[in-house]
Amino acid sequence: MINRPFQTLRRMAVVALLGLVVGLISAVATIGFVELVAFLNRLLYVSEATRATLEPRELALVTIGVLTLGGLAVGLMLRYGAGTGAPAGPADTIFAVQLHERLPPPIAGVTSTIAAMVSLGCGASVGQYGPLVYLGTLVGQLVNRVDLGIRDIRNIAIAGGVAAAISAAFNAPIAALIFAHEVILRHYSLRMFAAVTVASASGYLVANVIFDHPPLFLIESVGDFRGVEFFLFGIEGIACGLLAVIYMRWLHLSSRLADRLPLPAPVKPMLAGFVVALVALQIPEVLGASQALLREVPGGELGATALLLILIAKILVTGLCIGFGFHGGVIFPAFLIGVLFGSLFGMLVPPALLETHSGIAVYALCGMVALMSPVLGSPMTSLLIVFEFTRNYEITIAAMVTIVFANLIAYNWYGRSYYDRQLAERGIDLSQGRVRAYLIHHKVVDHVMQSLPVVRNSDSLEQLRERLGAMATASAVVVDDAGRYQGMAFQQQLLTRADAASVGELGLRRDLEFDEQTSIWEAMEVMRGFIGEAIAVVDSDSGLYLGAVPEAAVIDAYLEATHELRREEHAS
Repeated sequence: MINRPFQTLRRMAVVALLGLVVGLISAVATIGFVELVAFLNRLLYVSEATRATLEPRELALVTIGVLTLGGLAVGLMLRYGAGTGAPAGPADTIFAVQLHERLPPPIAGVTSTIAAMVSLGCGASVGQYGPLVYLGTLVGQLVNRVDLGIRDIRNIAIAGGVAAAISAAFNAPIAALIFAHEVILRHYSLRMFAAVTVASASGYLVANVIFDHPPLFLIESVGDFRGVEFFLFGIEGIACGLLAVIYMRWLHLSSRLADRLPLPAPVKPMLAGFVVALVALQIPEVLGASQALLREVPGGELGATALLLILIAKILVTGLCIGFGFHGGVIFPAFLIGVLFGSLFGMLVPPALLETHSGIAVYALCGMVALMSPVLGSPMTSLLIVFEFTRNYEITIAAMVTIVFANLIAYNWYGRSYYDRQLAERGIDLSQGRVRAYLIHHKVVDHVMQSLPVVRNSDSLEQLRERLGAMATASAVVVDDAGRYQGMAFQQQLLTRADAASVGELGLRRDLEFDEQTSIWEAMEVMRGFIGEAIAVVDSDSGLYLGAVPEAAVIDAYLEATHELRREEHAS
């Protein structure tokens, strides 16, 4: 027999090794993804350097051609490669992890990743970190196929893959660790924390030691902070919260507009690409992920009018690209929109009120994380990103103020995050907790039993008495000759009836029944005042009787779900 200390050491070694392997693979895949996008940007004349080599007429033709044909390519890939016509993203990861559901097949994940690469490569205004979250998920999903004898290995591998991808992309391993727990897992357990920590650290080492990945955002100099500025940071946070609500609502509105268009699905991103190309000919800063703009804006090279114009254009074309079928993330555009707004705010407001202030770059950074945080639904991750970017305590406190006010505004006017709203549209509400969401998602039809006798309405009461006696029950299900549910018959109804009468002559009770969409949570609510043996489950379309659910089966399902989730949260 294997002793307990040896089992503990083995489990620790396996968890650490799992985090290391997943972290290394995810980080390399992430860097490869980013580099391939950069290569496509150069090849397809999306980058600023290559666009400068073209004449104006050539530039217009190339821009329109690349974005239009790129949109068509993405639409065809998602329609015929992903299978569902919709790309896999972070919401799918949260859905699978929280509700213990299957992820889309690997081919769908690979197709979605390639579609995101093409979208970014041809200059669509989408982000690259949403796809990287799912890329980390895909790595974790593949590693999960190896039997290591560890419970919850799939969720551990997925969280580790996501953390490593974010760590490598942002150069922020602590923020990536918290992101995986705050957004994906939504709980902390020692076993998962250990594996995700190793994976996140591995991603950071790969990005910085092997590939020397440059920081995403740099602040070289900061002016003196004044106490009154924290009031301004609060105002900026409120404004960023409002802007985040506008941005997220526009993303949903654009998607609904696309759904109403009577066009084939692959043509919609093609149409969006054409419109974005026309905008990009006037405002080239909207093309692609616009990473170069992150480093230009805080320096004050652009004036207020240019900042405002780029800000409005970036919001509009990002919503158009996401809503009409280009695949990519919504976080990095939020980053950029926040930087643009923060720079504009820092350029106009503090100089009008103060002789000296901390500088435009600080307001730009605060705007970046304040607008990103409500979209992502992860205030702690956003705060840690600031600290890891700057290593500056005062800037981190300033960002904390903006993040708090932005989240308060966005939460009350929109919800926790863009991903949570996507899940809510699928009928998954995580705002009331993991247990309730899990019980609402899982249906009582999965727990039906044949615990009640079934008779036809044409059967005699004598046959009904025999069925009740044979199964030792006081109630029976009545169906017609086609198996459609007619109601419930009870033993006490037989006391004054002749045996020759038919079951259909009884006053069948049909005041309480479930269907295939009734959740365990709804069943628990209904059964709080229920007195009886079981409740019938009936197909809502055909009316066919599917089985019965005893109260004990519902209680068992509830206890099993809560026990499994609690065990996962407290496992070591």
